[in-house]
Amino acid sequence: MSLGPLMVDVAGTELTAADREVLGHPLVGSVLLFTRNYRNPAQLAALTASIRALRSPALLIAVDHEGGRVQRFREGFTRLPAARAIGVGYATDRRASLALAHTAGWLMAVELRAAGVDFSFAPCVDLDYGVSEVIGDRAFGRDPDVVAALAGAYAAGMREAGMAATAKHFPGHGAVVADSHVALPVDRRGYADLEADLRPYRVLIEGHLAAVMAAHVVFPQIDDLPASLSHRWISGILRGELGFHGCVFADDLSMAGAAAFGDVVARARLALAAGCDVLPICNDREAVVAVLDRFRPERMNPASQARIMRMRARGEPPPMPADLPRWHEAAASLAALSAAPALTLTGEHR
Repeated sequence: MSLGPLMVDVAGTELTAADREVLGHPLVGSVLLFTRNYRNPAQLAALTASIRALRSPALLIAVDHEGGRVQRFREGFTRLPAARAIGVGYATDRRASLALAHTAGWLMAVELRAAGVDFSFAPCVDLDYGVSEVIGDRAFGRDPDVVAALAGAYAAGMREAGMAATAKHFPGHGAVVADSHVALPVDRRGYADLEADLRPYRVLIEGHLAAVMAAHVVFPQIDDLPASLSHRWISGILRGELGFHGCVFADDLSMAGAAAFGDVVARARLALAAGCDVLPICNDREAVVAVLDRFRPERMNPASQARIMRMRARGEPPPMPADLPRWHEAAASLAALSAAPALTLTGEHR
């Protein structure tokens, strides 16, 4: 059985019969975990093992675990700093800031891998224009070259731990006020004005970036569809102009930012036709069932299959992080940056 394009969620800390039925469907290829799926590291490891045991090849397992406000597993995991806390020191000590970014990426990845998670949707490479609360301190900063450098160091740390990086939210979510979880953001800038937002992607793609997540943001001067559903953005600009050959994730198709473009089946068709490889549908089991019942891709694209498979964690899972001397050094170096975030938002922000 191949890995299908759908990424779905599960109900709780153990698999239910309904979860097992959904995860057994050939259209499903990956699982996204949330805070409700976590009690402690041992429970998480048991849950991921049970997910892997369902299929061959095993389903991929992902989580949003950037640090700061967006860290699904907390008790029993190192509290990771927000990207802004890493970026603020870049101007005064570039080398130290890059080292911290690398350390944060490595530590995040090694802890998740020890619990059986394949990858995290990180780093966030949006620019902080000071208008988007949903991005805010999740951005490394405003300067695209600084963001590119720090995101590259973070991704290198992840890669060292055997985890693929996913840059988000393409082509940029930082210049719009609306939160695509609850509304449809519209960015009225022309393509030439988006060069700063695209700069981190250009740099990371040159460094063999593994994956990109596309945003539910409409750029009407480029396309009437949001980037996540747009053939112009995904196949034309990202894969064509920028030369990206990795895995493309749509942002969650159950979010309000995508809801204006047809029912969930229509959105899934649009995203796949646009060039997305993975279609997340989470926190809406009814929508998942509708897609499983009614969505019939013509065939499983072999190239897309290969891109999805490359998101699997590489190498043997690490030992318990606390058994690694480097882990203690890394946790200590990040502790001072991991104070309470400047912004407190609710919801499952991705």
